Amino acid sequence: METTMKVYAILGLLLSTLAGDVAALSVTVNDVECVYEYVLYEGDTVSGNFVVVDHDIFWSSDHPGIDFIVSSPGGNVVQTMKGTSGEKFEFKAPRSGMYQFCFHNPHSTPETVSFYIHVGHIPNEHDLAKDEHLDPVNVKIAELREALESVTAEQKYLKARDARHRHSKPLNL
Repeated sequence: METTMKVYAILGLLLSTLAGDVAALSVTVNDVECVYEYVLYEGDTVSGNFVVVDHDIFWSSDHPGIDFIVSSPGGNVVQTMKGTSGEKFEFKAPRSGMYQFCFHNPHSTPETVSFYIHVGHIPNEHDLAKDEHLDPVNVKIAELREALESVTAEQKYLKARDARHRHSKPLNL
């Protein structure tokens, strides 16, 4: 059990360092609307999706759809999708910095777009915690384990005492 708790604690720490930014929002697109997201590291994976809400209800068969364009901090186009009602996307960031995600609606009817983006970073080997970094964490885990054992022992004592009192005969005074 002790080893399992240590493994879960280390996994929790690692997952918290691996998790990147996540953003979800809805945008009303009249002409062009852009959303910006900062990518900390070159090579990070940027992924997400977007969907035009209720496009089946409001769009006729000749509706051109919306365009989606992602630009890097230098202004280079990283990804383009034309005439769509929704799509998934993923790319490796060619550099760190502020990325621009733009929706273009060529139609006169405003469209609501549900948009989700995730920037994931997987650290390399030398960025991960070493054993000597985990020593203070292991000490705290041991202290918490002992405190939890103390609370558990107190609960057992109180339950046993409660059971004894429930089964004792009342005093006749």
